[in-house]
Amino acid sequence: MVVGSSPAGGAGGERAGQGIGACPDLFVPRCGGIITAMGPLRILLVDDHILFRKGLARLLDSQPDFEVVGEAADGLEAMELARTLRPDVVLMDLRMPVCDGLEATRWIKRELPSVRVVMLTFSEDEQDFFAAIRCGADGYLVKDMRPEGLFQELRGLAQGEVPLSRAMTGKLLRRMARQAPRMASPTPAGVADLLSPREREVLVLIAEGLSNGEIAAELGIAVNTVRNHVRSILEKLGLRNRVQAAVYAVWAGLLSPPEVVAQKD
Repeated sequence: MVVGSSPAGGAGGERAGQGIGACPDLFVPRCGGIITAMGPLRILLVDDHILFRKGLARLLDSQPDFEVVGEAADGLEAMELARTLRPDVVLMDLRMPVCDGLEATRWIKRELPSVRVVMLTFSEDEQDFFAAIRCGADGYLVKDMRPEGLFQELRGLAQGEVPLSRAMTGKLLRRMARQAPRMASPTPAGVADLLSPREREVLVLIAEGLSNGEIAAELGIAVNTVRNHVRSILEKLGLRNRVQAAVYAVWAGLLSPPEVVAQKD
């Protein structure tokens, strides 16, 4: 599947911003904004492996800001429970019997657009990743991550960030690199004219897959300061979310895809 050949709009993602931020015609997970939940983040788990599902439920329920409100063993159950429970977030497996995660994601995003759907799967296959995004998935995480990493991604989702495993960010950037030679791109000097030196540092670290907390630790600044820098970067470059910012950093020549792909969770 060639992401760049898709028509504009649709449930699967957003174009990069216009103006200086107009990256190639590439679709990335949409940023759904801040989840304004009263109380814990309400989560629906969808996975056909009951031991994994029950273990994940216990892990999530151990956190005061998360609440597992339901469990489903296949996509059909997921659709029924999503309609009944109206969770804030659905953690969706990819391959399941009866109805797979892609079909369930497509239905949920069409019928319940305010519900965030994040794929949680063993698959790092590029075709699966882009298929999920085309179906409207709000993020894509791989099951080999640490529990603390999952907690951090979900809390970031609640603040409007895009949950995306670093391996999948690498695939997105490699796709970007294959497209980049066919189109004009801004120079690092051009980016420097728009961004402060600190903002350029933050942009590179975003592209390397670091979270706001990790960027704060790396630069010795507060997390809120990082958030302000990210907001300023997106505004100045005409981008919608940090995934587009990572793509833009490669497009602008601030770093190369191998630098990103080499990063591990």
